[in-house]
Amino acid sequence: MSPTPAPTSTPTPAPVRFGYGTNGLTDLRLDDALALLAGLGYDGVGLTLDHMHLDPLAPGLAARTGQVARRLSRLGLGVTVETGARYVLDPRRKHGPSLLDPDPEGRAARTGLLLTAVRVAADLGAHAVHCFSGVTPADTPPGTAWQRLTESLAPVIDAAATAGVPLAVEPEPGHLLATLTDFHHLRRALGDPSPLGLTLDIGHCQCLEPSPPADCVREAAPWLRHVQIEDMRRGVHEHLPFGEGEIDFPPVLEALAAIGYQGLTVVELPRHSHAGPDLAARSLDFLRAALPTGQALPTGGARC
Repeated sequence: MSPTPAPTSTPTPAPVRFGYGTNGLTDLRLDDALALLAGLGYDGVGLTLDHMHLDPLAPGLAARTGQVARRLSRLGLGVTVETGARYVLDPRRKHGPSLLDPDPEGRAARTGLLLTAVRVAADLGAHAVHCFSGVTPADTPPGTAWQRLTESLAPVIDAAATAGVPLAVEPEPGHLLATLTDFHHLRRALGDPSPLGLTLDIGHCQCLEPSPPADCVREAAPWLRHVQIEDMRRGVHEHLPFGEGEIDFPPVLEALAAIGYQGLTVVELPRHSHAGPDLAARSLDFLRAALPTGQALPTGGARC
């Protein structure tokens, strides 16, 4: 893992702001999901662009985005745009095509989705746009895969710079870009562009990073633009409700506050939508109880 540069000043501790991912509320209409989260007291939402929630490929996207922006504003919710929908581009291939697809047209389709996500994020006033690399296709040399990734992301980074919305790449177990070390490889390959940031999934840190999750937070601080959080066990990539894995959460939340992280910390339970409303309530209670002693509770969205 690349060492963290010495900070020029001590970060000001910041309240941890909690959100919940809509990929864990797919049985709800988007409007109902947003109202639920605001009513529970969440500060924001991780909005996955998908066919059931602000479909990025359906007609009238700009008008629909405007409606969502107004709803978020009324409810007092912040937002990060996430792009991990399973079948939004191809009904037969999970997360396909990816930025590493052997077919140039497939890679272009994924890049196009990310460009759309940047535009949506700008219109929503989002904190960041999340993405990941994808799994390296069979018989693809690592050098070829990294070249495809950098070439596919270059126009997205340019668009993010123009829109003023950071692109936050997530290390994902099993993907080409799987670890924090891989993220540093990518940013160096791209020339360390300022719009390129990091999505840190706390469960993924527990799953495969050599450092404990709280240390990962501190080491990632200069590039941290988005955080996902859930429980997980070492070596097993399974997103679990809080208390069902192995993570010690108070040090993680203390580290997020101490580095002055300003974005959302979004609960990521994409396989638990059947119990989404109950888990959203229980997750926020758990996270608030794990906050550092004396930290102000999140203010949450407007009640509805």
